Order: sequence, then C-alpha cells, then structure tokens
Amino acid sequence: MKARSAAALASAALILTLTATAGAAAAEEETLRVCLNENIPPYSFHEGKEAGGFDLAVAEAVAKRLGRMLAVQWFETGIDADSSLTLQSNALLSDGRCQLIGGYPLFRVALGRPAVETARLPGFEGAKPDDRRRRVTLGELVPTKPYHFAPLTVILSGSAAGKSISSLADLAGLRLGVNQSTLSDAILMRYGAGKYVNQVTHFIPGHSELFPRMESGDIDATLTELRRFDDYRDKHPDTKLKATGYFHKIGFNMGYVGLGTDRPLIEAVNAAVSDLIAKRELAAMAKSAGMTYVPPTEPDVLEGISIVDFFKD
Repeated sequence: MKARSAAALASAALILTLTATAGAAAAEEETLRVCLNENIPPYSFHEGKEAGGFDLAVAEAVAKRLGRMLAVQWFETGIDADSSLTLQSNALLSDGRCQLIGGYPLFRVALGRPAVETARLPGFEGAKPDDRRRRVTLGELVPTKPYHFAPLTVILSGSAAGKSISSLADLAGLRLGVNQSTLSDAILMRYGAGKYVNQVTHFIPGHSELFPRMESGDIDATLTELRRFDDYRDKHPDTKLKATGYFHKIGFNMGYVGLGTDRPLIEAVNAAVSDLIAKRELAAMAKSAGMTYVPPTEPDVLEGISIVDFFKD
C-alpha cells in the first residue's frame, strides 16, 4: 500500500514537472525576445524604469502582429577593441539572449558569418560577472527587411540657416565642424580631393561639444547622423539649428538581424514589417519618438562603400 502511495506521489510529481516544463516551453514560444541598445536615442533608450524609442515601438508592433508577447533584452555597446556591434550582436543572439537585434545597419560586411569564431558578450541587463569574461561561439547573421533609413545630413547654425544645401559643394566658405573619427569626418575630409580640410574643426565624440558650438556661432555647418540631431532637438526645443533636408548618398537601411538557424522567424518578421510599411504606421511611431522618419531605400542591404563615394555627393 505504501509502495503504491509512493508510486502515485512520484507519478503526480512527474506530471506536475512535465506540466510546468510544457508551460515554460509554451510561454517561450509565445514570447518574441528582442535585444535593443539602451543608449541610442531616439532609436531606443532604457534607464531605470524609463524606456522608449522608435525601435521599441516597432518591436512592440511586430510582436503584436506575430501574436507574441515582447521581451526586451537591453544591452550596451562597449568601446574596447573586441566590441564591434557586429560581434556583440552575434554573441547576444548565439548565446540565446534574444532572437532578434533591433535597429541593426543592413550592411553586407556586417552580415553572414564573422571572420572570428568567438566573441565576448557586451554588457546587458541582468548580466553576471562571468558573462563578461566568457566567449560565445558565433553563428550566421541573417537580416530582415528594413523598416527605416538612417541618413547623414547637413545641419546649419542659425547664422547660416537661410543657405540652401543640395550637395556638399554648397558648404564652400562655411566654417565646418564634425565629430572626429566618424563616417561624417571621413566624408568631409576627403570630399573634393580634400577641399574642406582647412575648413573643418574636429570635436571629440561623446563630449557633446559640436551642437553647442554651432549654437554659439563658432561653427556654421556639420555633416552628421540625422538621429543625433533629432535627439539634440528633442532635448533643446528652442534650438536655432536647422536640418537642411539634404542626405548624403552613404547611408544605411536599418532592420532586424537574427541567426541563420531561425529563418522561419525572419520570414514572419519580414511579413510583419511589410505590413507596417504598407499601412504607413512607421512614420507615426517615429513622430511619437521624436524621430524624423525616412523610408527604407533600395537595395535592402548595402553591398559596399566605394572610395569614390567619399569624394563626391
């Protein structure tokens, strides 16, 4: 009798365990896990209990279309030699921290299989000390359809706000500023075989000096990422700086990236993104996030950048 009771208890315990396991598996299948950068406004930001941004809004909309709950894994980009966005994103995906990376530049060299086999994880919410020391075996990065375009644009100071800019040639005679060691820096320094070399003042990225120096009238114009100006304008609504509407030919479509082992999800996300674009919902999301929305351009993935692109518009 005792043996039967023990067996019954054991069976009941096994049933409960299997039920709990099945429930956890079902919950996992019903959740879309997306990694987002915690400090790249207005694309995405997260500090304490506050979170937002365009990429977060898009992730919520995609999850809704897939009939899933959204779980966000926030991460931070590093500045050491082993912390490229490509390797960090691959490590997060390959370690199972998320299924998709949001706001990823769709550039051919940043997709596929990396040149190295392993990489360290970036800092992420909930990380333990051992997570920063271990290395993760990397997989193949596969892109989704893009959901917006991230351009480089010319911003003018108040004193130069009336000037029309349709190409970089129109910057002749202006006092230029740029954050050093950026793509914008490379373009301005090489344009027209170096015609602007003596007009450019360089600023250290991350020190937030460029726009204030433009406000004070020391700098007339800059070439920068549109999202950086959107963020500045959101924090300084009384700014006299103006976006010109000019976009340089070098820019990146932004979308999601996942692993090659998860292609059914990639296809499902493609359908969701296509629906968002067709129904013109993305511009409204961008406006709510304080971001200027620019639709994706063709081709979906930028194959490469030619050195010629740095010398011309």
